[in-house]
Amino acid sequence: MDVALVLFAFGFGLAASLLRLPPLAGYLAAGFVLHAIGFRTTDTIEAISDLGIYLLLFGIGLKLKAGFLARPAVWGTATIHMVAFSALVAGVLLAAGAFGIPPALGLDLGQAVMLGFVFSFSSTVLAIKLLEEKNEAGSLAGRIAVGVLIVQDLVAVGFLAVSVRELPTPWAVPMLLLLAALRPAFGWLSSRVGHTELFVLLGFTLAVAVGAGGFAVVGLKPELGALVAGVAVSTHPRAGEMADRIVDVKNLLLVGFFLSIGLAGAPPLEAYPVMAMMLALIPLKGAMFFLLFTRSRLRSRTAFHSSLTLSSYSEFGLIVAGAGLATGYLDQGWVAMIAVTVAASFVVVSVANAARSRLYRSRADLLTRLERHPPLADDAVVDCGHARVVIFGMGRVGTGAYDEVVARRRMPAVGVDRNDQVVASHRRHGRNVVRGDALDRDFWERLRFREDVELVVAALDNHSSNLECVRRAREFLPRARIAAIAGYPDQVDELMEAGVDVARNLYEEAGQALADDAIRMLDHGPASEPV
Repeated sequence: MDVALVLFAFGFGLAASLLRLPPLAGYLAAGFVLHAIGFRTTDTIEAISDLGIYLLLFGIGLKLKAGFLARPAVWGTATIHMVAFSALVAGVLLAAGAFGIPPALGLDLGQAVMLGFVFSFSSTVLAIKLLEEKNEAGSLAGRIAVGVLIVQDLVAVGFLAVSVRELPTPWAVPMLLLLAALRPAFGWLSSRVGHTELFVLLGFTLAVAVGAGGFAVVGLKPELGALVAGVAVSTHPRAGEMADRIVDVKNLLLVGFFLSIGLAGAPPLEAYPVMAMMLALIPLKGAMFFLLFTRSRLRSRTAFHSSLTLSSYSEFGLIVAGAGLATGYLDQGWVAMIAVTVAASFVVVSVANAARSRLYRSRADLLTRLERHPPLADDAVVDCGHARVVIFGMGRVGTGAYDEVVARRRMPAVGVDRNDQVVASHRRHGRNVVRGDALDRDFWERLRFREDVELVVAALDNHSSNLECVRRAREFLPRARIAAIAGYPDQVDELMEAGVDVARNLYEEAGQALADDAIRMLDHGPASEPV
C-alpha cells in the first residue's frame, strides 16, 4: 500500500510541476485526496518523512557561512521581520477570534503567537526554485534571500530543540564533544570517497546515523543532530558539492512528510476565512522585507527581488507546526489549515514572480525613493573603466584569454567571476577582475561600460551558462563581438545560432593541436627533450 500512496503522490506532484508549481504542493493535495477516500498515514510514510527532514537540516548545516550570515542585511532583516510579522499575524488572529470567526475563536495569546511564528517563515523550496528558474541563485538578491532563509531555519531548529519536554541524558555533552572531535575524520572521508554514489551515501550516513541517530540516543532532538552534523562538515571544500548531491535524495524523501500532513486530513470549511486572511497578508509580508532590505542599503531593485522571493509561507513552518501538534499546543485542524495556506501561497508568489519585472517597473519611481545611499559595496554600480574586452568566467580558459588580450594585444580588459576567492587571487596577480554573475540581470544593469566595448568572451564552466551569457551580452552590448567556448560540436552550433561571432570546441581543438605538435616532432626526428 505504501508504494501505491507514493505513486499517487507522484501523479499529483507531476501535475503541480506542469503548472510550474513546486511538486510539494501536489504531494500535499495528494495527501488530502487520499485522506478523503479513506487512507491514513503509515509507519513507513512517517519514517520516510523523518529521513527527509533530517537531510533538509543537514543541508542547511552544510551551507552555514557565518561571515555572510553575520551581515545586518541578512541576520538583522531575518530577525526583525520574524518578530514583526509574528506579532502582526498574532494580532490578526486574535482580532478574528474577537469577532467570532472560527477557528480563531478561543485562541489564547500563546497559541496566536505560535501561529504567527509559523507563518513568519519563508519557503526554502520555492525560493530556490524561483532563483534557479531565473539563473539568480548566485546573484546578490539570491544570496541575501538564501541567507535570510538559513537564519529562519536556524531559529526553527532552535525551537524544535527546546520544544522537547524530556531532558537529555548526561551523555549529551560528550556527544557534542565527540562530533567536534570527529570533524577531521569527516573531512578525511569526504576527500577520499570520490564523486561516486559513495559521496552521497556518506552525506546520508552523517545526517541520519551520526547526527540524528547519535542525538536521539542521548535524548537530544534528532533534527538538531542532523543540523550539527552538517555544520561539522561545512568548512570542508566539498561541503557545497555534498549539499548539491543530496538535494534530490532529500526532495524525494520529503514526499513522505508532505504526504503525511495531507493524510492527516483537510481543514474544516470554517477555517477558510482565516486562510484567506493569511493569504491577504502575503503582500504585506513582502513589503516588510522590502523596507528592511532598503534600510540595510540594498538598491530598490535588489531589495524587491529578494522580498518577492521570500514572500511565501514555508514548508519549515509546517515542521514547526508539527512540533506544536506533538506537544498538544496546536490541533490537527490548524496543521491542515497551515498546509493548505502554504500550498496556496506558492501559487500566489509564483504568479507574482513571473511578472516580477513588470511589477517593479510599474512602481520603480516610488520604490527608488526608499533607497538609502550610499548602497552596499556589492550592490553598487560596477565601473568597467576603459576596458574594451570583457571576459566572463576567469577559470583557466578565461585567464588565458585575459592574458592574451592584455599582455600580447595590449588591449584594456576586465574579467568577471562569481567566486570571491578567484577574484581575490586574480587581483593579487595584477589582473583587473570584478565579482559578478554573468547570468544575473541585476549585475548587468549595474555594469557601466565604455561605449566602444569591442569584445565579450563567454568562458563559463557549462554550456547553458555560456548561452545565457551570450543572450545578456546581445541585450546589453549589441555592438560588441562575442566569442564563446563549447565542449561539443552541437554546442558550437547552438552558440552560433544564439548570435556569437566566434565559437570554439575546446576538446576538438586541443586534440588537433596535440596531433599537430606530435606530427611536427616526428617530422623533425627524435628530440633529446620532450616537446
